[in-house]
Amino acid sequence: MTTSIFSVATAWAQAAGGAQQPPGGLVGFLLGPFGMMIIIFAIIYLLIMRPQQKKQKQQQEMLRNLQVGDKVLTQAGIYGTIAKLDEKVVVLQVDDKVRLKISRWSVADKTTEDIGA
Repeated sequence: MTTSIFSVATAWAQAAGGAQQPPGGLVGFLLGPFGMMIIIFAIIYLLIMRPQQKKQKQQQEMLRNLQVGDKVLTQAGIYGTIAKLDEKVVVLQVDDKVRLKISRWSVADKTTEDIGA
């Protein structure tokens, strides 16, 4: 007499009253694999993508509002004061008679620190 695992499992399930049907409607949709994917995407959006977009908007706003005389920090870590300002280019004065021409997008942040040696 040979018995397979499948026949034993089937007999056991029938003895227990049969397999329960998953819930239908909205609850079944939200508990199913597609619903879980939607929930995971929502969590990723709220925890990662949304704060990054907010930070990017703040950076763009700061770059639009740059003015001559603002003290800034570049992405390379150079502190300077804006001497000239163009649509794409910023001229920083980092010391007496020392000026650097950089891209406007290279400005990382405005600063209020005193830039003296």
